[in-house]
Amino acid sequence: MVEGSPLCQDSGTLLQHDYPIITKTLCAHMLSFLPAFLRGVISTLILVINTLFFSVPLLLFSVSRFLVPIKAWHKLCTRICIALAESWISVNSGWMRLTRPLKWQIEGLESLEKNDWYLVTCNHQSWADIFIVQHLMNRRIPMLKFFLKKELIWVPVIGLSWWALDFPFMKRYSKAYLEKHPEKRGEDLKATRKACEKFRDVPVSVFNFMEGTRFTETKHKQQQSSFRYLLKPRAGGVGFVLGAMGNQLKTLINITIVYQNTVPGFWDFLCGKHDSISVTIEKQSIAETYLGKDYSTDDDFRGECQEWVNDLWKEKDRLILTIKEDAGA
Repeated sequence: MVEGSPLCQDSGTLLQHDYPIITKTLCAHMLSFLPAFLRGVISTLILVINTLFFSVPLLLFSVSRFLVPIKAWHKLCTRICIALAESWISVNSGWMRLTRPLKWQIEGLESLEKNDWYLVTCNHQSWADIFIVQHLMNRRIPMLKFFLKKELIWVPVIGLSWWALDFPFMKRYSKAYLEKHPEKRGEDLKATRKACEKFRDVPVSVFNFMEGTRFTETKHKQQQSSFRYLLKPRAGGVGFVLGAMGNQLKTLINITIVYQNTVPGFWDFLCGKHDSISVTIEKQSIAETYLGKDYSTDDDFRGECQEWVNDLWKEKDRLILTIKEDAGA
């Protein structure tokens, strides 16, 4: 059963001959009657306990890969770590279902497969976006791997958990730095390729917020963005991943999240507020001309890649407008 279906939205609409659906529907959003603040406290406690609970075995199995020099053991530990992370996401999905009616309209889940490599992107408005995407993608595609700034490894508990799950930590050089140190050109691509070597044998979903930051009206005005509902997309992260992954990343999963009323802050999301959400998932082929090139040195490729992501964003902007108009927003 997909969240956002009429059955999931209305607990009074039940099929009497389908006992499993009845059970799941009655158990869902059973705490939604509580005050929002109390729901937020419960969600926060479950999230914290969930994170601490799964981080311990995650780190133990990850460290054991370095202590036991057996390739078969390394692969087993990797699978166990992924299973632990997927279980962590499932528990998060549990408190989300308990504390809200999940009035979500979802399109495109049926086209997903777990045994493939994906590049995944999404518009970015709130910290809630990450939990929504994880909730919908969990066990439907390979686990999402985020490219992270190197400094984030020092975030307590979470930073080490990301490391244990082989999330690639990158150190990117700015254009100004490269002008002063031209010998460093190409080093970030080499680092990206090295980080992606672990993804060649096992299917993976590489996630990238192309806007690079959350949308706000202030940022939108500062950028003078030509898009109505989006910030300008950045092609660099995508270009480096496509260059590093060679011909493995042939499919893009393009996710569009529309909050029908108010964009929730993270605390609002924990409280189960502003739950009318539309999510559109589009599966698209990536042209072979974008694969295996060097984004840092190939000027033509940089231009082509930026044009491609701009076209994606134009379509996404039109889609958001259509969804809002249909909803009367």
